[in-house]
Amino acid sequence: MEGTTAERIRADNPESLGAAKQVDDEIPVMTDLPWGGDPIEPYRSIAAVIGAVILLGGVILILAHTIGPKRKGPVKDETYESGMPPIGDARQRFNVRFYIVAMLFLLFDVEVVFLWPWARVFANVARQGTSLPLGGGAVADKSFLAMEMVLFMVILLVGYVYAWRKGVFEWD
Repeated sequence: MEGTTAERIRADNPESLGAAKQVDDEIPVMTDLPWGGDPIEPYRSIAAVIGAVILLGGVILILAHTIGPKRKGPVKDETYESGMPPIGDARQRFNVRFYIVAMLFLLFDVEVVFLWPWARVFANVARQGTSLPLGGGAVADKSFLAMEMVLFMVILLVGYVYAWRKGVFEWD
């Protein structure tokens, strides 16, 4: 096997997402990616949202502490337990429904995280009118990506209906 690493990668996998470009004779750098040449670019918007949330949360906490009401007294200093008087043992058993609802919330909340990268790819494909190479010669156009999301939502809806029919949301 002769040639640089970039040439070997190009020879072994000509249908890759991008063409390998030779840098320093050994380190391949991916170019011509579906979202552009910078592999960090899709994550910049996510980092911007995380930064904005952290900044906004800090500003709200500082403002609430500085300009909020400062009442003191025995009632204000008492422990607050969701509107219930804090009487009895703190290690009492909770109904399992609380945990099931919490797990369902986490499940559906985490599933929503998968919508963000899909929306970025879909927006780029729809805006540019191109298709996304999947490998093996297959491509994904905007109708394929839309149907993919419809299938994802149907799976989420089936899970939601299943939980509903099992009575997870009933508190009686």
